Amino acid sequence: MSALRPDLAIIAGAVPTGARVLDIGCGDGALMAALRANKGVDARGLEIDGAAIEVAMAQGLSVVQGDADRDLADYPDDAFDYAILSQTLQTTQRPDRVVGELLRIAPRAFVSFPNFAHWRVRLSLLWSGRMPVTRLLPVAWYETPNIHHVTVSDFRELVRARGIGVEAAWYLSGDRPTSDAAAAWRAEHAIFLISRG
Repeated sequence: MSALRPDLAIIAGAVPTGARVLDIGCGDGALMAALRANKGVDARGLEIDGAAIEVAMAQGLSVVQGDADRDLADYPDDAFDYAILSQTLQTTQRPDRVVGELLRIAPRAFVSFPNFAHWRVRLSLLWSGRMPVTRLLPVAWYETPNIHHVTVSDFRELVRARGIGVEAAWYLSGDRPTSDAAAAWRAEHAIFLISRG
């Protein structure tokens, strides 16, 4: 699993053997393939990009084309053990509704996102007055798929307000884990395991 992106490696390590998983925004299926090969997981995917779907399906993965904002409603309640939404939350129209759908179709969900309050982002805004371009946010503001700039504190408040449980949280600075202490400004990336409250 070392070839996986760091946030995906954390998720892959936390998903139990044999689980039923829906990976929303699965891209080329790298996480699904690792879960299937290493943990015997029944992994399904939902992806909007046709080219990424072709790559995933060429690996024998079960992926359908769809949009998290619209198509999660088509899945029945409790269809999966885990839902995964990695680096996709900030691209959805209504992140709050998507989180609700995740916990309808599965009792637990992994949600990961870039932290828009990381100190480098704050500093860039302060000094240049422009939306930053960073390693995790590598394109100009007019090219980015990100439409909601979520922070660690924003997500914590969303789940608190909705009565959603947080079973675990991981934070990355660069590609290395960092502590929960001051994660709101030190973490470049956050991964939460949430559950129905």
